[in-house]
Amino acid sequence: MLPRTHIILGALLVILMWIINPQIHWYYLAITFIASFLIDFDHYAASVIKTGKISIPRSFEYHKNLGKAKEEERKKGIRTRGDFHLFHTVEFHALIGIIGIFFTPLFYVFIGMMFHSMLDVFSLLHRDVVYQREYFFFNWLRKRI
Repeated sequence: MLPRTHIILGALLVILMWIINPQIHWYYLAITFIASFLIDFDHYAASVIKTGKISIPRSFEYHKNLGKAKEEERKKGIRTRGDFHLFHTVEFHALIGIIGIFFTPLFYVFIGMMFHSMLDVFSLLHRDVVYQREYFFFNWLRKRI
């Protein structure tokens, strides 16, 4: 899912949260909104690691080309994982959620991250490519060792 889609849907989430509970402080809404798309920083980091280029436009180009290559693989029946995205793992979500119990701003980061990840999963399911993502950090780590 493109960042602009996450930004738009994140804004809609925050508006809905505000409508449901107008007492939520504006900075918690801002934290939720920002977390709903900045979780994708790990996509940028993956492109920098793979290409050695820190340019954001090059990162978009990298992911566009990767998406085309993955689609060609899918058409041929090849099912491989894509890049690893730490911020999208269950363990990272759990860590932020647990800390969020004790530190309120991170609870709102957790809400934004969960919303983002749910959108990602729905998108991956819709495109029949849910197998491309590694959802567990320790599973990824086990395969690397």
